[in-house]
Amino acid sequence: MKRRVVITGVGVVSPVGNDAKTFWDSLLAGKSGIEKITSFDVSDYPTQIAGEVKDFDPGDYMDKKEARRTDRFVQFAIAAAKQAVQDAKLEVTPEFADRVGVYIGSGIGGLSTWEDQHSILLEKGPRRVSPFFIPMMIGNMASGLVSIELGAKGPTSSTITACATGTNAIGDAFRLIQHGYADVMVTGGAEATIRPMAMAGFCSMKAMSTRNDEPHKASRPFDQGRDGFVMGEGSGIVVLEELEHALKRGATIIAEVIGYGMSADAHHITAPSPGGEGAARCMAEAIRDAGISPDEVGYINAHGTSTDLGDVGETQAIKAVFGQHAYELAVSSTKSMTGHLLGATGGIEAIATAFALRDQVLPPTINLENPDPECDLDYVPNEARKAHVDVALSNTFGFGGHNATIVLKRYEAEKTNE
Repeated sequence: MKRRVVITGVGVVSPVGNDAKTFWDSLLAGKSGIEKITSFDVSDYPTQIAGEVKDFDPGDYMDKKEARRTDRFVQFAIAAAKQAVQDAKLEVTPEFADRVGVYIGSGIGGLSTWEDQHSILLEKGPRRVSPFFIPMMIGNMASGLVSIELGAKGPTSSTITACATGTNAIGDAFRLIQHGYADVMVTGGAEATIRPMAMAGFCSMKAMSTRNDEPHKASRPFDQGRDGFVMGEGSGIVVLEELEHALKRGATIIAEVIGYGMSADAHHITAPSPGGEGAARCMAEAIRDAGISPDEVGYINAHGTSTDLGDVGETQAIKAVFGQHAYELAVSSTKSMTGHLLGATGGIEAIATAFALRDQVLPPTINLENPDPECDLDYVPNEARKAHVDVALSNTFGFGGHNATIVLKRYEAEKTNE
């Protein structure tokens, strides 16, 4: 019998707040974290805006000397992971350290380290490249260093599935607990790619918004005036725990994870499959895995990137899976406020979905002023909404045709016959 899995702690570093409460309050207030990029000169870039993390000091979470030997994406992961473990009131003791695992993914990894060390190579030669270059740059180091920081000795790995990374990490960690390989998993995603190379690459693809004069209005999922996604950065980490383990230690349960699905479009390196066919199979598999019917789902935290093909494809996929019920459930894209955190997006959006179930309030899709006629569902436009929701999905879809969906359920303490 599969074991039940719950969320007992969360941590966030994001463009709209560097802790979970600030993040959630900002989403409910419809606050955008998109501004002009300040970390480097963007005057020659068609896109000059992004969701940068502000007022972040890695020294608040790790030794300053160690921070200098750590890429920004790993700093974000360590910060969010420590927040999540503290929120869960979890102490990783030697007695059960081998039952606590870490599964944190990154879509791109240590891009800032790569850029900086490549410049040193060209300007000063190979002998001046840092001996820390490789361990700073590789994408698995978020999981590796978090496990070291926490003393977690259980199953520890990472995944790279572009924008689906964070959700795949959480889903894979969920299954490890379900099947008894761990009792606790610290899991999610981290990304720090607001860098010259990444911005240049995405600009060359013409994938990002160029609404530079109105940064707060640039990310506008499902709106007729959308013109591309807006990049973000940060980390979202959750503590997943086997239910009885959580109850035994008196943990506060935020939500329950009940299903996970993934699929491949097998269609194109960047474009979604026609009609959202791959995304539809992914959602359907997650619902099947959860053992529920589609009409039990009341809310979907959409991938909703503010791209032309992506938003239409996801809308079509939702209709394919839910039929008439698609018009009765609520859908919103919190990327309208945070931007797109690539490999970290599944982490922060899982947290937003869990909080929506906990608080029974749905975060909005801001900047939805003129809905695209092909996007005709209820996207919770512009203002948060109180709603009774028991089951919700969180969708993420990535380049390469990777699709991932998790299903969360509102947790209610079971009644006893005492």
